[in-house]
Amino acid sequence: MLTSLRIQNFKAWKDTGDIRLAPLTVIFGANSAGKSSLGHLLLALKQTVLSADRKRPLQLGDENSPIDLGTFAECVHNHDLTQPLSFSLGWRPADRLDVRDPLSQRKFVGDELRLEVSLLADKQEQPQVRQLSFSLLDRHSTSLALSYGRDDKGKWHLDSSEYKLLRTNGRAWPLDAPDKFYRISDQSRARFQNADFLNDLALQLEAALNGLYYLGPLREYPRRIYTWSGETPESVGQKGELSIPAILAARAQGRQLNRGPKRRQYPFDEFMAHWLKDLGVIDSFTVKSVAEGRKEYEVLVKTHASASEVKITDVGFGVSQVVPALVQAFYCPPNSTVWMEQPEIHLHPQVQAELADVFISAIQARENGKDRNVQLIVESHSEHFLNRLQRRVAEAVLSPDDVAVYFCHRAGAATELEPLRLNLYGEIENWPENFFGDEMADIAARTLAAVKRMQEQRKEGDDGHGGD
Repeated sequence: MLTSLRIQNFKAWKDTGDIRLAPLTVIFGANSAGKSSLGHLLLALKQTVLSADRKRPLQLGDENSPIDLGTFAECVHNHDLTQPLSFSLGWRPADRLDVRDPLSQRKFVGDELRLEVSLLADKQEQPQVRQLSFSLLDRHSTSLALSYGRDDKGKWHLDSSEYKLLRTNGRAWPLDAPDKFYRISDQSRARFQNADFLNDLALQLEAALNGLYYLGPLREYPRRIYTWSGETPESVGQKGELSIPAILAARAQGRQLNRGPKRRQYPFDEFMAHWLKDLGVIDSFTVKSVAEGRKEYEVLVKTHASASEVKITDVGFGVSQVVPALVQAFYCPPNSTVWMEQPEIHLHPQVQAELADVFISAIQARENGKDRNVQLIVESHSEHFLNRLQRRVAEAVLSPDDVAVYFCHRAGAATELEPLRLNLYGEIENWPENFFGDEMADIAARTLAAVKRMQEQRKEGDDGHGGD
């Protein structure tokens, strides 16, 4: 689970400041304010991890990549390549970490890791790592920290005040540039007798980023027929195009979920159907093979109990748009992070509110008797979604510690991210100005227009009466 993020000199962001990432994190803000850029950088980090090119510090992407950020100059704030693009990412591994020095037998333990990276353009305007550092934290206090960077002469240094690295005899070769943006190379590690743990830190980062999934705001139109040949999709896809294969794969694997401790378990497809019914968008939802032994499937729904069963293409568009958000929230593996953009799109306000309950359930759900520990980061424009979150905090269904809410707004050429303080009563203590538009201005303008119109109608009536 990701615990913190800070980005400097990226796109619209001069500096986000430290962002606390809770199990359910919600980001609101105006269009083009920079909300999506936060997730896009994380996706770029993931595709860098997955890239076969170890020497490329940051895989910015192309038309075949999950995300395409353009050139490095286009990524840097104000296109100023004299300034470094920097980020800090914190995450909590599935298990506590135990780093032991094989020479001194000293042990370092922790429940959280943090990586800080600074990238600067080279002469070809390509990103190069200037410095990276790992920290192991135990209950928010640093247990172990080390940094890897270059001095003014371009020579690389590996330093730690807590961990004494001992050079291997006969291996006096210089340290070299890291692989990608985070991994100290095999050759550099081999220079020391006790540096193998650095590879473990890199593996922990890879596990955290490999567990990141993304669902975009534009989702695929429903189909009359879906094809599934037995494969297990990694996710529902960025446009939700693999939602039905994901349901079929989960059903075939016998996955069972419930909405929290001491709640009834259901097979995955039934679990999805129950949520769709509770959302109020349909009465029933079934995925069926068109014929025995075939790999073609159809999605059949009923809009209400007495209605005929029809294909999903023959009902409102909102059903097909909410299914990917619903499936991804519960389909992703335990300890995953899901970043969603506008999951409420095309939904009625009441359903938008109910969607908040779905996501609360997703972070509290259990699968096959074990906590899933899934994290959701949601970009939204829905005040109905926020109102339901506030209500659930007031009702103690959701702890304020388990939710983080931010407001993203423009401040001149840069963008600022304001954390909203949510108290135990579900109240936002620092409500931003024009959070959901200037509602009072609309009410006042409507009232003045109504008064003016009534005066005009009264005058017309008086003029008509006077002419008799």
